Amino acid sequence: MARASRTVELTGPAGRLEALLNTGYPGAPFAALVCHPNPAYGGTMHHKVVYRAMKVLNDAEWGFGLPVLRFNFRGTGLSQGEHDGKAEVGDVLAALDWLDGEFQRPVVVAGFSFGSAMALWACCGPQKTDKSIRALVALGLPTHADGRDYHYRFLREATVPKLFVSGDRDDFGPAAQLREVIAGAADPKKLVLIPDSDHFFTGRLELMQQSLAGWMKEQFS
Repeated sequence: MARASRTVELTGPAGRLEALLNTGYPGAPFAALVCHPNPAYGGTMHHKVVYRAMKVLNDAEWGFGLPVLRFNFRGTGLSQGEHDGKAEVGDVLAALDWLDGEFQRPVVVAGFSFGSAMALWACCGPQKTDKSIRALVALGLPTHADGRDYHYRFLREATVPKLFVSGDRDDFGPAAQLREVIAGAADPKKLVLIPDSDHFFTGRLELMQQSLAGWMKEQFS
């Protein structure tokens, strides 16, 4: 059975944030948040990877039925403010505040590319949220972009369950660098490299979904 959806507005540090909630089963034990890729390169909450991740978490056919919130970062779509590249962590925190007020239950937080980096910072970084995070999912986590490397050293203290899914031909997250990041992260953690896949899981979106669904079942069965 398809889940309903409704538009919502979040109050972020830079102003109003456009958002969309896909409603789940009333008794779902968790809520979920999915963060979109870099808006400077066309990323929005409707991006195909974000949408496919939402479907796994929300649709009955995958077996979870969680309410899932997606939102546009500042300066994207109808969201107010301007793209910053770092301050978007505050937008994620605002989304988590809204979910906590709406559902009062732990949250599964996922993100793709830039969205995965912002999600990890918001949940595990120096100014991390005080909300209850049940699990973290980083899809296409960037480790090298715009001429610089990203190391995510704060993950050494992050004991929440973590799933990393990337393509084995991801130019923004080379497998060797990604393995180094995950080796330095606290347990529990899991890395899945999708074979013959680029950063956007081109032609491999269903494999990405299956990896996410399988790990979710391992965590919550």
